[in-house]
Amino acid sequence: MPLQDLPSGTLQGSMLSQSNKMNKRKSSDGFLSEGLDMECTPTESIMQFSPHHKHQRLLSMGKENDCNQFVLNRRSRRKKESTSSGISWDHLPDELLLRILFYVPLQDLCRMSSVCKRWHRLAVDLEGLTHVGPALQQVLKNGVHMLRCPRSFVEDFHFSGSGPLQMVLMDLSSSIIPPSSLESILSHCRLLEFLSLEALQLSDNIISSLSMNPNLLQLNLSGCSGFSAPALAHMLKSCSRIEQLNISWCEFDNDHVKSVVNNLKPAVTHLNLSGYREGLALEDVKVLVTRCPNIQALDLSDSTLLMADSFPVLRQLKGLLHLSLSRCYHIHLAALTDLGSMFPLLSLLDVFGIVNDGHLSSLKKELPRISINSRPFSSIARPSPSSGLTGGFMWNRKCQLRFKL
Repeated sequence: MPLQDLPSGTLQGSMLSQSNKMNKRKSSDGFLSEGLDMECTPTESIMQFSPHHKHQRLLSMGKENDCNQFVLNRRSRRKKESTSSGISWDHLPDELLLRILFYVPLQDLCRMSSVCKRWHRLAVDLEGLTHVGPALQQVLKNGVHMLRCPRSFVEDFHFSGSGPLQMVLMDLSSSIIPPSSLESILSHCRLLEFLSLEALQLSDNIISSLSMNPNLLQLNLSGCSGFSAPALAHMLKSCSRIEQLNISWCEFDNDHVKSVVNNLKPAVTHLNLSGYREGLALEDVKVLVTRCPNIQALDLSDSTLLMADSFPVLRQLKGLLHLSLSRCYHIHLAALTDLGSMFPLLSLLDVFGIVNDGHLSSLKKELPRISINSRPFSSIARPSPSSGLTGGFMWNRKCQLRFKL
């Protein structure tokens, strides 16, 4: 029966009974004082001395009893207590999570990461491992973005993934991996930005796969072999955003060198084209500086045809900061003293093999603002430069998951 249809006498009697009961009780909070022991307690007083509730409502007992109002309070629900014990994985910071995962076997970790999107973002370090094929297969399928796997032995395997890989940074430098296996990996890559294949046997198909990565920024092919000049030219045309390229000491002939200088884009700022002895001539340097006027670091070491007449050509590189001419034996000491005035921004100069120790001190006096022979090894496009971060870093990024067997 609706509340307003009840006889008023019944409600008044009920309220009187409730009031008498309240008089006999003492509240621990003291909100039931003597002033509240009366039958007709004002509603304002009840609301004043009662605890505040969000769902507090005033109800009337009909038009003919407008003065008789009472308060309906709804007890607030308690928050459901968690029945689970311990701390969720999601609440662990990356540092602690990675420390725990360090003790998980690689195969188990690969299976675990297939159900956790957070772990997909972790970078995996497989440096120096042997028979890493099955683990590499699973790591790639799990969608990691960064893979560090230098100096590892990868047995002959074929990557069986169907869709494109999520790989952005990958270092396979000095690993033992069959070209067919490497091709099966790179043919699925479309998002590469940083890649090092130093000292690997490649193929034209591998170089063609690289051309499918238009966002490639740094590429290290130092010491590579097995690919043709036309394939190299096509790749350099396609990857127009390359900023750092290390293509030194490859098994090149003159056609390979011309494919490089004729197809590089103006985006290049760091270039290592060393090791080609009679393969790099002054005419190639002229083409190079015309196509790539923004070069800041240039390594032309072991180019035995270069002489001092290359300096006016190189002078077109207004922003040149680092120049390497080591073992360019036709460049004499006297010509080097002019470099300070020709290149006002030059701060690093490598001339190993040209200047002996006895003349080095005098050259440093002639060029006081230039650091001479302080970088024996090139760091261009290399994931782990000789002077810088080591131990799990590549391109200044830390690989969080590192495994050693």
